[in-house]
Amino acid sequence: MTNSTITRSVLITGCSSGIGYCVAHGLQKLGYQVFATARKPDDVARLQQEGLESLVLDLNDPTSITATVQKILERTSGKLYALFNNGAHGQPGAVEDLTQAALRHQFEVNVFGTHELTRQIIPIMRKQGEGRIIQNSSMLGLVVLPYRGAYNASKFALEALTDTLRLELANTNIFVSAIEPGPVISRFRMNSYKMFEQYVDAQNSIHQATYNKMHTTLLQEGPVMPFTLPPEAVLKRVIHALEAKHPQPHYYVTLPTYVLVTLKRFLPHRIMDWVLRKVI
Repeated sequence: MTNSTITRSVLITGCSSGIGYCVAHGLQKLGYQVFATARKPDDVARLQQEGLESLVLDLNDPTSITATVQKILERTSGKLYALFNNGAHGQPGAVEDLTQAALRHQFEVNVFGTHELTRQIIPIMRKQGEGRIIQNSSMLGLVVLPYRGAYNASKFALEALTDTLRLELANTNIFVSAIEPGPVISRFRMNSYKMFEQYVDAQNSIHQATYNKMHTTLLQEGPVMPFTLPPEAVLKRVIHALEAKHPQPHYYVTLPTYVLVTLKRFLPHRIMDWVLRKVI
């Protein structure tokens, strides 16, 4: 925990499972006042039963964002030390199969909703003279993989906004960090499958054979890639970003993140494309 004797408050999005769930419980155990938000009321009720302060927050609804921020400020006397933007989903599908509706829905949550929440929190941090903004991005915000075009694009956009924000807040005591996880144990693939079923017409796609293989991966329980880590690996980076005097701009998580980012830096484009095409 920090050296401060004042309990520091943290708002976390996407806490129903996986990384957000782990980080919410982990930070509460360290003494933080955690506001664990989720989109579904049933998940919020479950989190409350587990002892967390939990509220409904739908990143796809600006009204929900504003209302939740106000409720939190009422409980903290108008202060909030940190924001962990974790809520997101993945939209699988070949780029040529992505409708405008599919792409828009991907960006509404992963970029636009996250941006609006961050935009509302920054004045609070400016007023109190300090703050930490932590974005849970992805290694797919640094390199791309096939059949993940919507998610790739949303995370590249988030990376750009995050880097720009860090430059613009350089002369304040508000620090901005991005966490770049690779494969982490969560319900992310199952949720991605639901988005795939909703927005992609697989039966009439030229990519149908590939989609058939993807179904098995998306529905498989447990790790499907080597070097998959538990969500506690992300918690460790979040704690450093919260408590370090000078937090890092980027935190890599999992070996695949380190490997792919390094290969992108040194390999010629054609060879790198060959490597990336092998990952489906």
